[in-house]
Amino acid sequence: MIDSLTIRVRGGGGGAGSVSFRREKFVPRGGPDGGDGGDGGNVILIADRSIRTLKELGRKRVFQAESGKRGEGGKKHGRRGADLVMKVPLGTEIWREAAGGTRELIAELIEDGGSAVAARGGIGGWGNARFATSVQRAPRIAQRGQQGEGANLILELKLLADVGIVGLPNAGKSTLLRAISAARPKVADYPFTTLEPVLGVVESGWQTFVVADIPGLIEGAHRGAGLGLDFLRHAERTKVVLYLVDGSSQDPLADFRTVEAEVGEYGHGVAERRRLVAVNKIDRLEVVQRRGEIRDRFSKAGLDAFLVSAASGEGLDELVRCLAEALPPQEEKRPVRAEAASVLVQASASDLRIWREDGAFRVAEGRAVAFAEMMPVETDEGRAELWRRFKRWGVSGALRRAGAKRGDHVRLGHVELEIEA
Repeated sequence: MIDSLTIRVRGGGGGAGSVSFRREKFVPRGGPDGGDGGDGGNVILIADRSIRTLKELGRKRVFQAESGKRGEGGKKHGRRGADLVMKVPLGTEIWREAAGGTRELIAELIEDGGSAVAARGGIGGWGNARFATSVQRAPRIAQRGQQGEGANLILELKLLADVGIVGLPNAGKSTLLRAISAARPKVADYPFTTLEPVLGVVESGWQTFVVADIPGLIEGAHRGAGLGLDFLRHAERTKVVLYLVDGSSQDPLADFRTVEAEVGEYGHGVAERRRLVAVNKIDRLEVVQRRGEIRDRFSKAGLDAFLVSAASGEGLDELVRCLAEALPPQEEKRPVRAEAASVLVQASASDLRIWREDGAFRVAEGRAVAFAEMMPVETDEGRAELWRRFKRWGVSGALRRAGAKRGDHVRLGHVELEIEA
């Protein structure tokens, strides 16, 4: 089972605008009619209950949405790039790698159909028809398309289960899950038979709930001993934790304390969940003779332990009923609609910031930076249009107030140029 994965995603690039002029019979001086490029597609992750693991995404690791098409003459807009929709299991957390090795949580997809935009596509560039004015009637410039966003994502799957069964290896967790549900995990009489979590649906009267068989823990699991951290992650979203111990052990109470300590050290609120304790394998001859002793030891420790046998079924009906009663009432879930994938680069300049950087002035503001990166500033006409826009948007005035003057260098994104206005 693949439950943790690092992938690279990138939104599609915007299509370039077109430089074109109307050419028709009897229209000797047709104006500019270059169309805009299409926006790039977004990378969208959507939760699908039919997907169980992250295995399919692990086959590729690099994903990019379709780029927008370039504009054409006759004011024809380029086609928008198709979104790349990636299906992930319910319970997937999406983390974005940030600077300095840190990471930030983008979304938790815990409901069927829930979605998140992981990387937005770039906007399409303007064609030359956009730059026509009463003074400049024949512009010969068009914008490049904006690059799509890129990000390294860490996907972590944490199973969505109502009850999590935890215990030491060979405590009988898989046998118990088989006995109370239709799940068929591998069962054998040796430790670490289960190497990945298994889910089963349990019925109790009119109520149904999901139980997870979480592979056996060992001492030091919270520090990553064995595969402890990988296993304990799946207990984070459970509502009830069932501690299962082997009744044939020399000291079942000590086994419980070991598992309890590991869960407490792991943190993430798992130890604070409602808990039940069950002692398994009470049908064995050596355990039958110790039933009273085992019950008394747990009782003196303040624990009301269930004595059960997953093999024979003894005590399971009462255990299942108590598990169902321990679960909180189910909340009504509303369908989650996909997030609108708009790109807000032509926003107002209210977030304009300017500072000195290695002898130049750095401008940080979404609209200004995007415009500069998309304009053909290597041409005189492209630079002139950029400074006209910056004067209208207040960027030129903000640069002057920051101490910049003609001839100084200004940086916007990956573009650097001299101040001309």
